[in-house]
Order: sequence, then C-alpha cells, then structure tokens
Amino acid sequence: MIIEMPGTTTRDINKRLLKERDEGGAIALGRVLTLIIPVGDRDPDEAIDAANDASREHPCRVIVIANDAADRASNLDAQIRLGGDAGASEVLVLRPSGQLERHLDTLVIPLLLPDAPIVAWWPYEIPDNVAEHPIGRMAARRITDSTQVTRPNAALRKLAAEHAPGNTDLAWTRATLWRGLIAATLDQPPFEPVHKAVVVGESTHPSVDLMAAWLAYALRCPVEIERIKDAPAITQVRLERSSGDIVLDRPDGKTAALRQPDQPEHRIALPIRQLRECLAEELRRLDADEVYGEVLQKGLARIDA
Repeated sequence: MIIEMPGTTTRDINKRLLKERDEGGAIALGRVLTLIIPVGDRDPDEAIDAANDASREHPCRVIVIANDAADRASNLDAQIRLGGDAGASEVLVLRPSGQLERHLDTLVIPLLLPDAPIVAWWPYEIPDNVAEHPIGRMAARRITDSTQVTRPNAALRKLAAEHAPGNTDLAWTRATLWRGLIAATLDQPPFEPVHKAVVVGESTHPSVDLMAAWLAYALRCPVEIERIKDAPAITQVRLERSSGDIVLDRPDGKTAALRQPDQPEHRIALPIRQLRECLAEELRRLDADEVYGEVLQKGLARIDA
C-alpha cells in the first residue's frame, strides 16, 4: 500500500501511521532500528528495494530523503509505503524543499522510532565527512558505498582521512567472503610467511583496493594491484610463499578456484554479492568495525607508499 501525502508535516505523517496501525494491525511494532537513506536527486526505488529485502532480517523503519524536483519554498511531500510495498519494514519517502532541506536532522527527529538505534546509509554520493553530516551525527552506524561514486579510489582516500568509529563502506562488505577464504587458507599448514601478495581486479573497483590494503595491513608484506578494465570486481588473489603460491581465482564473477601446493583444486561458489546482502550484513552489527577502520587508515597508506 502506498499513501501519498503532498504538502504535509511530520505530525500529520505520524498521525497517519497511527491511523494505519489502528486499522490494519501492528504495523510499526517490533522494529529494531531506524534506517535513514539520503538519495539526493537519484531515484530512490533501488535503495528502497534493497532496504526492504534487508528488513526481512532486520525489521526497521526506513526514512528516505529525496530532493524535491520543484524549486519551491518550504514544503514537504511525503509517501508512506506499507505492507507488500515495504517488506518487513515501513517506508517513509520525504521530499523536503526550501528551508526544510537545510535542517534534515530536525526534519526526521519526529519520525524516528523511540529507543531504537539509527543507521544512516548513503547509497549514491558520499557527503563531506559523513560523521559530521546532520544525519551522520545522529547515527550509530554510517554506511557509504564508494562503488557508486564517480571516482571510487579517490573517495576511499577521502573516507580514510575523515574516518570516525561507526563509519563503514559497502566496498569493504563486498570483499568479506574473499577475506574469509584467504584467512581460512592461511590457517592451514604450512604456516609460512607470505613474501608478496597480488590482487587482480577491475581497474576502479574500490573493493580491489580495500582487499589489497587488508592484505598489506594483516600480512605486513608488499602488495601489488593488477588493474583490468571491465573485470567483474576482484578476480584473483595470489599469495607467494616459499612452498608455492596460494591462488584464489574467480575470472567469471561466479565460481572461484582455490589452488594450493600439493592439494587438489577446490571449486567454490563465490558470486558477486548483491546490494541487499551487503546491506543486511552491515545492519547485523551496530558497533564500530575496528578492522575496517585500521585497514582504511593504515592499510591504504601501505599500498599507496
């Protein structure tokens, strides 16, 4: 169900939510967090779809803030999505204009779930210093997505310079399975040092840089990046050791081959992770991702040196 509310107020939005709850059942009960999604001028539907899918694991209230296409004085158009149009969440799409655009924190405060943590997610453009953004200051967790910006690698370095506890980026989440497989492989004998690591992947994909930064930070060894235009994200990680190389290879973006000395080749399902999976993973934890922070601030410096 989609309810359009042009020229409204946050008070009227809350009253309408209460009315729908009374008439249709406990719509807003059992929510575990408020997810705020500023989308700017972009179409919010892709972000809403991902949030709806993630809400099946993390029931929440989703507040989407989109720019008003009309250049008007202070005005608030809103849309409420419930039921089948909202997954296991309830979605509020706000289109403020005029003075309301300059006070987004004040705008959303009346719509926050009481006594529930706040997560902010910028699915497209990344604002300057997300921790100091009006929405970012309210949030326990601040999620960005450097894969969606024009210059992803420059965005990563900017995120590193402005990092604060609670920040994370979905480019890091997209490499979670790669990190897990590499760590599991190195936990097996022979326990030899890695002399050099090589990460191969798409020329501008930030997950490639974060994977290389993680290896440089964790293994304290030289790391080389081989960039390939139009490759499907990360395609290969190679660890060079005295007994032979460990190679995790995924050329097609679907299935990986793990090759180790004196062992048969292992085939592993390793598809490129979907947006909804990455968002759901990040919503599982509301504490600071300390490893991400260390890799972002110290690991990137190692591969840039």
